[in-house]
Amino acid sequence: MAPGASTAKLYDISGKKVFVAGHRGMVGAAITRRLEKNDVELIAAGRDVLDLRDQAATRAFIADRRPEVIFMSAATVGGIVANNSRPAEFLYDNLAMECSVFDAALRADVERVVFLGSSCIYPKFAEQPLREEALLTGPLEPTNEWYAIAKIAGLKLAEAYRRQYGRRDISAMPTNLYGPGDNFNLQNSHVIPALLRKAHDAKLAGAAEMSVWGTGEVRREFLYVEDLADALVFLAERYDDAGHINVGVGEDVRIRDLVSEVMRAVGYDGAAAYDTSKPDGTPRKLMDVSKLSALGWRASTSLQDGLAKSYTWFLDNADALRV
Repeated sequence: MAPGASTAKLYDISGKKVFVAGHRGMVGAAITRRLEKNDVELIAAGRDVLDLRDQAATRAFIADRRPEVIFMSAATVGGIVANNSRPAEFLYDNLAMECSVFDAALRADVERVVFLGSSCIYPKFAEQPLREEALLTGPLEPTNEWYAIAKIAGLKLAEAYRRQYGRRDISAMPTNLYGPGDNFNLQNSHVIPALLRKAHDAKLAGAAEMSVWGTGEVRREFLYVEDLADALVFLAERYDDAGHINVGVGEDVRIRDLVSEVMRAVGYDGAAAYDTSKPDGTPRKLMDVSKLSALGWRASTSLQDGLAKSYTWFLDNADALRV
């Protein structure tokens, strides 16, 4: 939150029963850690206890546990390879989970759902920086359209339930995320954990170079996941509009420059070899965060600090990750 910000609370989360859907994932775990600083009663259920794709089971769980707030961070996620190879799974799983949670929240009179989307909802060639109004103004990036369509449906569900039933559900659209709990499997990881893993492996192997997908000329914005969690709690208490709101840092970085920062964080002094036969994806994805900034919040973790913390987490958990 920005120093000196004085945005009044529109909803007080203190003393509430809060269900973090997807609490074992990178985002859900960060939200849980952030909420532990608040006076709330946390509710959690892993996939082994509750399959959110199962509408009847989700209804029963919500009716029994009676949360007052739900942070909907559960999702089937992955990088370009995963999106391209598992399109039906990405579309069905995410649609099913979203429908189950919003339906159950309505039936149990949950006070509000905070739905978590993704910046991939925006058109591939939308004007930069990406403003909330750019939604549905052009074609999506083909390499992740299945996930994007599911997330668009989720934010529209929040909007529709608010319009028809007078609910106070909100949607937040984060930029690219990274941090503790990230996925470092090179088959389905996102760019930062993939680069950290590649630099780490190259360092251990004493390799002269590490392979990087694409040209390295596209630009991306990255938000440390602990900052996202802080923003979501902030929005749960201070945002109450039907439209979604962007969450990011408001500045981006060229992938080549990101690679240099990753190599520095890992301590790898080799070279980067760019494989231009691999796709770059969307040319640029920079979020317009003026709405969020006007409310009084901004990210507090620099890219350099975030990369260092992420790599430390990776090293501390390498055995569990089996790398």
